[in-house]
Amino acid sequence: MQNMFRTGFLVRATHTLLTWVITLILFLHNTDLRKCEERGELLLPVLFFLLVVLSVLLYFAVSLMDPGFVLTDSVKGSNEEMESMIPQSSTPRLRRCGYCLLQQPMRAKHCQTCKHCVRRFDHHCPWIENCVGERNHRWFIVYLLVQLLALLWALHIALYVRVSGVSPSPTWVLWFRVNAFLLVVLVLVGVFSVVAGMLLGIHLYLVSINCTTWEFMSRHRIAYLKNCGDEENPFDRGVFCNLWDFFCICRTVVWEKTYDRNTPNSV
Repeated sequence: MQNMFRTGFLVRATHTLLTWVITLILFLHNTDLRKCEERGELLLPVLFFLLVVLSVLLYFAVSLMDPGFVLTDSVKGSNEEMESMIPQSSTPRLRRCGYCLLQQPMRAKHCQTCKHCVRRFDHHCPWIENCVGERNHRWFIVYLLVQLLALLWALHIALYVRVSGVSPSPTWVLWFRVNAFLLVVLVLVGVFSVVAGMLLGIHLYLVSINCTTWEFMSRHRIAYLKNCGDEENPFDRGVFCNLWDFFCICRTVVWEKTYDRNTPNSV
């Protein structure tokens, strides 16, 4: 935990500072939030503030959460018991990681940034300075959703002011000085909204087919996928079951058993 705080401090501090600076500008500029405050109508300002707070809390939860580090050779039972559950004729043998020397469960991958193997590894996210894996992937998607809602709301506030409420000035220089911060916020929030929306859409699609980013990008190099067809996914149970298992089932999955059941040449 200390290492996670130390290595990710700058990224997390930057995210937090940027979030609250943008929020402060939206409250101090001549926006709907400020007008509502001046009229004593506090519902919208309070809701927006709470949404921002929720996004920050989810960011730190995902950033500091154990993504599913593999700390021992097996979770339940010995290595021999684990391997005896898996028919060796159809399932690739469990392999040892060349870095941490632990036995890798299927769908796990070693992250050289975090220095650990991660169960159901999706990717290492530099913005949260943590891996996205089995334990925090669903919360990562919830965070993206809440962050996108906050960004779209902020974009609506900034755009509305940009169109109808920007402070008038006699010259372009004075106009820019008065509205520069709002224009910067508009650009930043617009870019972040596009990025968050794309990430959310991509991850929801991959979850719906029970595939990780790593598997989608590198399937030709992954032992348990490189012999499958281009459209074949041994972990896919259908969209509804995939989404239900991902968001509603909180347990460690023995993916070797799922792989064996869904592989055509299983015995």
